[in-house]
Amino acid sequence: MTLDIHQSLVEEIDDFLSDTGMSDSYFGKVATGNSEVVSRLKAGRTITGRTEKNLRDFMAARRAKGAA
Repeated sequence: MTLDIHQSLVEEIDDFLSDTGMSDSYFGKVATGNSEVVSRLKAGRTITGRTEKNLRDFMAARRAKGAA
């Protein structure tokens, strides 16, 4: 069960993964260096603000790169 405070992040990640075809583990590894971060987040574990920022920054940069 995902914590409510992270539900929007999980939804954003799921949309990103669907759009890019990346797996949870690959995305976590390239975005944060932790291949388990997405599965742990989906399981309801908390993450630090820095990890959340890294995830969001990676998605934003990849989307911007794709739009260019």
